Amino acid sequence: MKAKYFFIFILFLLFAVPTVAQVKVNGYLSFEYLKGEKQSGFHQGSFQNARAGLITTGQIAPRFDFALEARLRGEYQVELEQAWAGFKASEAFSLKLGLFLVPFGKYNQSNRPHQTLLIRSPLNLEDTYPASWRDIGVLAEGKIGIFLYSAYLGNGLAEAENLRGGQQFNDNNSDKGKGTRIGLLLAQKFEVGVSYYRGKQDERNERNLRLLGFDLSWDIESFQVLAEYSKGEMENPSPGAKGKAEGYFVQLSFPVDRFNAVVSYQDFSYKDAFHGPGFQKPAISGQGIDEDSQRWALGLDYSFSQNLLLKLEYDFNKARDRNLKANLFLAQVALSF
Repeated sequence: MKAKYFFIFILFLLFAVPTVAQVKVNGYLSFEYLKGEKQSGFHQGSFQNARAGLITTGQIAPRFDFALEARLRGEYQVELEQAWAGFKASEAFSLKLGLFLVPFGKYNQSNRPHQTLLIRSPLNLEDTYPASWRDIGVLAEGKIGIFLYSAYLGNGLAEAENLRGGQQFNDNNSDKGKGTRIGLLLAQKFEVGVSYYRGKQDERNERNLRLLGFDLSWDIESFQVLAEYSKGEMENPSPGAKGKAEGYFVQLSFPVDRFNAVVSYQDFSYKDAFHGPGFQKPAISGQGIDEDSQRWALGLDYSFSQNLLLKLEYDFNKARDRNLKANLFLAQVALSF
């Protein structure tokens, strides 16, 4: 959909819906500058990644609500991020029908520019599943004491050249993707969680994709800790070995007045002899994938106000058994309203 027509629709919705619902509108925008070493892809320096979004949430009746979020990625690409109608019976149980952000770990649901301290997504989360992984289906979630849960059924991920290319909105087979996340609130701002996903990804409805994740978040006055582990296992045509993707990131941040210093270590490996460049559905193999990379990311954020953030980041990128010259400097301005 062309951006101008989509935002005309959004404006119409904003004026029309308040007559029948309690509506709240939020938005965000950002852009970046990148410059790095020769193999980084940005050795000449570039202003890019203009992004914007509008989030409309509302309550239609005492127990019924909805959310509509659209993102502008780059100059012309507009995508729906969320579009669901919900029913909330209690804190222990709510139901969403439609397009939702998949609750796999914590990062996928909180990856907007003003919600993250670093600019780039962690290595393992860039490549274990699609960016802003969404699905169309049904999502149940709730909180019971110190326990949090989410369970969903949707179209699932499609088979592609790699795992990050598996986003789909029309199911490519008769199998449905199934997943859950179980969280435990050990203290007011200390949460751990485990996530699991399973679904057949190929058009012939034969080969399973399984994803497993662990996440931790701990936020106190003097520092914040975030960590996520992810593992993917893809069945390949016999007699080929299964493809495997595995990695983790750990992030520490230290707020001082309006500044926030951030350091993160990230590690990721991806081995798959069947997919990769040249792969064609349903069964023409690609050149294979053999990645083993690490990253130290250092960041410094400055809050001009509660809604305006400047982020600076330097990434030390390495690859085992390869002389990689791909260190990268990034700067981002992020605004929310």
